[in-house]
Amino acid sequence: MKYILSIDAGTTSSRAILFDKKGQAKATAQYEFPQYFPKESWVEHNAKEIWTTQLKAIQDVIASEGISIEDISAMGITNQRETTVIWDRTNGEPVHNAIVWQDRRTASICTELQEHSSIFLNKTGLVLDAYFSGTKIKWILDSHPSLRKRAEAGELAFGTIDSWLIWNLTEGKVHTTDVTNASRTLLFNIHSLEWDGELLNLLDIPSSLLPKVVSSSEVVGKTAASILGKAIPISGIAGDQQAALFGQLCINPGDVKNTYGTGCFCIMNTGEKAVVSQNKMLTTIGWQLNGKVTYALEGSVFIAGALVQWLRDQLQIIDTAPEIEALANSVNDNGGITFIPALSGLGAPYWDPEATGAIMGITRGTQKGHIARAALEAIAMRSRDIIIEMQKDAGVSFDSLKVDGGASNNDLLMQIQANLLNKNVIRPYTTETTALGAAFFAGLAVDFWKNEEQLKAIWKENKAFHPIKDSTTQACIDLWEERIPKALKSK
Repeated sequence: MKYILSIDAGTTSSRAILFDKKGQAKATAQYEFPQYFPKESWVEHNAKEIWTTQLKAIQDVIASEGISIEDISAMGITNQRETTVIWDRTNGEPVHNAIVWQDRRTASICTELQEHSSIFLNKTGLVLDAYFSGTKIKWILDSHPSLRKRAEAGELAFGTIDSWLIWNLTEGKVHTTDVTNASRTLLFNIHSLEWDGELLNLLDIPSSLLPKVVSSSEVVGKTAASILGKAIPISGIAGDQQAALFGQLCINPGDVKNTYGTGCFCIMNTGEKAVVSQNKMLTTIGWQLNGKVTYALEGSVFIAGALVQWLRDQLQIIDTAPEIEALANSVNDNGGITFIPALSGLGAPYWDPEATGAIMGITRGTQKGHIARAALEAIAMRSRDIIIEMQKDAGVSFDSLKVDGGASNNDLLMQIQANLLNKNVIRPYTTETTALGAAFFAGLAVDFWKNEEQLKAIWKENKAFHPIKDSTTQACIDLWEERIPKALKSK
């Protein structure tokens, strides 16, 4: 039997999954790696720890019972986007810790560049925010003049996590990224599909740092045989949310999915048209396949599953993340509580990096269950914020929201989401749609799957959540709309 090896390089863990031709996961391995918080609102990773955990995950799935490396047809890579790594081209050593997408240290750089915000928006589809890679690169070079000199001399390489892994998998022979990851850097013109000189000048970033940009589905190189025992084609690359969009087979304009992970990421396919948002959504590249670019609108919630982790690790009202559902179900409603999940500012449609979190409406009668339920409602309400504005931009109204990610397995959260949107919420059998999307891209490039029609036979619905109208839903919305402005700082 033949397989596609999918690498899912996430924010908190490195995973490897083998998919068969039916799109079923036959072997999985996962290893967490540390998060570093050197200062308030700073988030870093050690890029070498990402590589070592990812390599171990790959080696583990290849060593699974009944699996032979000869059976692996190709490899696809999907990754946490925007996280920035700069390394030495000669020895492959990182010259600075990776700055993670959640990191807010470059907010002041974004403020200084605000007079140029329309240039960035028109060329990249992105708002000028610390979320993206460009200002992170600038910060590293500005903070370490010796690194800037080395970058200008062509001695250093920049990459998002896909580029970093491909560099290591090929032992430095391939320095590349795909259009989806490039489109999240503030440096890439999503219309001309090239690194943009004007943007590079505004951020004072040498072009010699940058990887070659390729499509989402093509053979870009092979793994070094010395690493895995065989040279495996690397033939699919996509940022995690674009991979999930494709893995959910949202291949028609108007199709929309929401991934519930560390954050929530909602993307709507807009087809061949790059829709310019009037409501502070992001215009981005969904993928490039067979020479054709598919665009998308995206809204990001910085804190989703991370909110549950915070309740577990900081407040310690649960011992494990899955316990949140039972605790939230221990009460009938939120008890008047609204949880504003601005632990790392607020993303779309507010884009307020200074916003802070809050738990509002606490009384002597407040129980842990009310806080837990309000936390789930907060995740769903932040997604609702985005989806409402996205529909306005695209000029379409959809009937159902496809969902994936770890928290999509929380039935109560999914029912709350259906109620708040007044839409059907559809969960597939395979909620590993991010990894599956990367596998689809990789498999199409090597004829593992012939076309999108074959992929459609793979996607299957697991459960549908239909909206239930009740008074608690409207009360939740009313309290949210009254209270969220109180969390905003910079508007």
